Amino acid sequence: MSDKDVQFSIFDREALSRVALAGVITGVIDGLFSSVLSVAFYHSTVTRLFQGVAATLLGAEAFNGGVQTFALGVLMHFGVAFGWSTVFLLIVKRAPWIRRLLNSRYGVIKVASLYGPFIWLAMSLAVIPALMYRPPAINVRWLIQLIGHIPFVGIPIVATIGRGTLRSYNQRD
Repeated sequence: MSDKDVQFSIFDREALSRVALAGVITGVIDGLFSSVLSVAFYHSTVTRLFQGVAATLLGAEAFNGGVQTFALGVLMHFGVAFGWSTVFLLIVKRAPWIRRLLNSRYGVIKVASLYGPFIWLAMSLAVIPALMYRPPAINVRWLIQLIGHIPFVGIPIVATIGRGTLRSYNQRD
């Protein structure tokens, strides 16, 4: 069976399960990565980190919102993880070249090395500036996030979505 012959639905139970798992895993791993950076290296707090996430919607008053804006930031963080997991599922199911790359030696790492930084670039250069009405600050912290998105965002999404999707396609062949 060729890639052109494979029919799928984004709404099948297996695909939705992979997206849910990838979203949870990525949200937790990236949340821990960001939390460690905030506390250990940037001398801030986890509460302030996630209030900062909420500030993309609420503005600076999010930093005065206490537990409510912290919780909103956590929900938004996981929402973004689920969103990018869904995008990757669509990419994998629509792009045979991605499936071939995933099937190659070190395929997950190769694809994650592209997808993780792509997510950071899209979020930091387009989404967040559009919501905050200000350009990004490209500095050392920005570069750390760019590189950190490979192991802490790209790999969890690509490994969870990619491997499951490949198993589905390989079973059909």
